[in-house]
Amino acid sequence: MLESNRFISSSLVSLAAASLISLASTVPSAAEVRYANQGDKWTPANRLDFYTRDQGARIIPFAWFKALKRPDGSGFLDDSMARYGYLPNPDSPTPGLPVGFLTATENGVRTLSMTCSACHTRQIEAQGVSWRIDGGPALTDFQSLLADIDKSVDSVLHNDAAFDAFAKALNVNGDEGRKELRQDVEAWFKPYHAIMSGSLVTPGWGVGRADAVSMIFNRVAGLDIGEPPNRIIQKNIAHADAPVRYPFVWNAPIQDTTQWPGFAKNGDDILGLARNVGEVYGVFGVYRPTKTFLPNVVNFLNDSSLNYAGLQQLEILLKQIAPPKWPFALNAELVRKGDEIFHRDPRNGGCAKGCHEIKAGAARVCNPSTWLTPIQDVGTDSKEYSVLGREADTGVLEGASIAFLPGVNQPLEKTDKIISILGLSVIGSILEAPLHFGLDVFQPIVDDCLPVKPARPEALRSAVVAKLSQALKSVYRKPEQAPAFAYESRVMNGVWAAAPYLHNGSVPTLEDLLKPAAERPASFKVGPAYDIEKVGLAKDQPGLSSTYTADDCSNRSSGNSRCGHEFGTKLTPEEKRALLEYLKSL
Repeated sequence: MLESNRFISSSLVSLAAASLISLASTVPSAAEVRYANQGDKWTPANRLDFYTRDQGARIIPFAWFKALKRPDGSGFLDDSMARYGYLPNPDSPTPGLPVGFLTATENGVRTLSMTCSACHTRQIEAQGVSWRIDGGPALTDFQSLLADIDKSVDSVLHNDAAFDAFAKALNVNGDEGRKELRQDVEAWFKPYHAIMSGSLVTPGWGVGRADAVSMIFNRVAGLDIGEPPNRIIQKNIAHADAPVRYPFVWNAPIQDTTQWPGFAKNGDDILGLARNVGEVYGVFGVYRPTKTFLPNVVNFLNDSSLNYAGLQQLEILLKQIAPPKWPFALNAELVRKGDEIFHRDPRNGGCAKGCHEIKAGAARVCNPSTWLTPIQDVGTDSKEYSVLGREADTGVLEGASIAFLPGVNQPLEKTDKIISILGLSVIGSILEAPLHFGLDVFQPIVDDCLPVKPARPEALRSAVVAKLSQALKSVYRKPEQAPAFAYESRVMNGVWAAAPYLHNGSVPTLEDLLKPAAERPASFKVGPAYDIEKVGLAKDQPGLSSTYTADDCSNRSSGNSRCGHEFGTKLTPEEKRALLEYLKSL
């Protein structure tokens, strides 16, 4: 029998249902594809590795995925998932899978998996050319993909004709084989549908947005930490109603803080691993912590699918991705004038000082040189902050802590903040790894963090664990430790390729961002068509798109408010034009 329980924990983040997305077209663009200039280190080999590197995500048995039919009767791979905005990858080791998707074998079962490039590869269309931008925020409809999987599996379980076709496609015959298949599918579907039914909101997220923080919280607290065998704690799953724009990830390894609300410490290999372990647990990684015979001691890596080598290689690859160079003509004189405006005091329309400049940040255990990421309240939408204060039943993690980090990771109460549950899960999973897999699993970290290595194996192990412990003492900042509604202000290199703007994607172009909030568009299409002059989304989106309705300033916590960040709004039209030209050049 297929090890269905292995996939129960991995079915996660399904979000879907009645999204108000309007799909203008699902036919891929016929425009010529070119790759943006992202530096000499970003080679075709690195690109393919980024597109297909396994990080430990386990979505659904691949044979099932191929056998399923979407609600319209088509197969998921008939168009290589282009209808959801995913980009073709002709060099994929698994023909038909787009950028960011791959297959991985777990316990003898080949599974569909995804990696970070699925959400962090952008393509824009301008002047008859499709420009591929690696590390850019994806323009994909993730919710509709997962909704269609949910509907398709539900149909298999509740429609005899659909089950017959599914079993036939899998070459499963006979009463016993069909009974076993149904049991496996039911076991897989139970947690998948549990998180969907508790998380989904209407309208849906739309193209280019996701409430990743809520879904990570829902996954870890809702599907993973309950009592065996099903582990589900339904009351820990809440509506994922604070979608934000996918961030760009070039320069991500060097920022001293990350996540839009700036709650995650960052800036070296260990903290990068922590960031990525949390991400994998949120997007289909298998996490099944189990109590041990010792009081309040947990085996975090029980049956875990985390691919530590893959996660570290992905971080190495991120370091090679340079911000994309503007591929169109620039006016050198306007760039010069815009440079001067950009570096003015923000009260005079400037952008750099105190906000978007390259400035030394907090030193980290494995990296003394980071970039400062200011966390500031500039009046933007506050909805995502409501997610950070959520509490949940701690399940099998009640009373657990990291024993040798006293005063930092206090034992979890019966009900505790989900950010503390996530932090303990991430830290525990990393600190256990050398004991489970040996030091080789962290070879890149060993190389970077221990230039002088102890000769004796036990001394080397102790040195590595000490470095890990030092870096991981406080991975996440709790909400009360920061001003309310403050978000990260990042270095602007490559910002031209990151539309729409603000953390919630509520402003379509940089030109619109230089207008007072009341004058910004109340509604616009989100899709790949690009406006070179306004620097952002084109008004008309003939391909895959969704409509974003941006709220005014009457409700800052709506999730869709276009308010805030009114810097540069008083510049003259000529100054705004110069500033835009300079922003293109970064």
